[in-house]
Amino acid sequence: MTIPTTMTAIDPDRPGGPEVLVPVERPVPRPGPGEVLIRVHAAGVNRPDVLQRLGFYPMPPGAPSIMGLEVAGEVVVGAGRWQVGDHVCALVTGGGYAEYCAAPAAQCLPIPDGLDIAAAAGLPETYFTVWPNVFERGRAKAGETILVHGGTSGIGTTAILLGKAFGLKVIVTAGSADKCAAARGLGADYAIDYKAGDFVDKVAGITGGRGVDVVLDMVGGDYIPRNLACLADDGRHVSIAFQRGPRAEVDFSAVMRRRLTLTGSALRPRSAAFKAEVAATLETKVWPLFAAGKLRAVSDMTFPLADAAAAHRRMEAGDHVGKIVLTVA
Repeated sequence: MTIPTTMTAIDPDRPGGPEVLVPVERPVPRPGPGEVLIRVHAAGVNRPDVLQRLGFYPMPPGAPSIMGLEVAGEVVVGAGRWQVGDHVCALVTGGGYAEYCAAPAAQCLPIPDGLDIAAAAGLPETYFTVWPNVFERGRAKAGETILVHGGTSGIGTTAILLGKAFGLKVIVTAGSADKCAAARGLGADYAIDYKAGDFVDKVAGITGGRGVDVVLDMVGGDYIPRNLACLADDGRHVSIAFQRGPRAEVDFSAVMRRRLTLTGSALRPRSAAFKAEVAATLETKVWPLFAAGKLRAVSDMTFPLADAAAAHRRMEAGDHVGKIVLTVA
């Protein structure tokens, strides 16, 4: 196929509200060594996109200013194992909200069996985040219990599905009875409406006072000491975001006495080598579970690329269950 020289993209020229997300014309990227060029069919929308739009999530050096951290589409310039015409989904450091996107070949994955391309576009960012944080940093193993905040977010729904697929008991928090019902419908063993009561007390009741083995936290701030109160002895607290801020007061005598682990990570600044390792692990251990019916994509709403502003408004309203996706004609 003939590759054009320019394309439509979402590349805001200033921080601001959703209104800054307007289509503009940009050059089609030229893939570098070890990169493929993807004709984008769909791109996932993620909370870090909102933070970047607001000016609070700086891009790593060399990352495109065009927004978007995950895509799915057709390879039009191959590299590595990928040939022209292959359909892939990919994790990228930016550039996803566009008609074409360059992606490291090692961060591409095949479209899982049974999924369409739009659904697959919502997989990379959350699976590349949840797998290493829950099962590597968090050392979760079958038979253990995990507490996941934001149970109906993209991260939360992925954590439910992966947790159940690998034998965890999953407790989530969510902000309404309807969201709690949606989380249970995805397989969560327990869903706590954090607006209707103290989740610390609820977790104590559910676990008979023992606590959970792992907390996956994206809230931060005053949730951190409350999360530690939810942990069992030798429990692991994994931070992946700070919606309530990055600072908290923690009693480290309890951390020492109960042998707790506090850890966390951010995906976007990690090395290409690390992301390649995660991709290889996902393809081997996780992707086959889609064909086996143990995993599925959880999609909320799709919007045309030109309506990226509406997609961000949906994200910020907090009413979504699963992933919001932009489709590209």
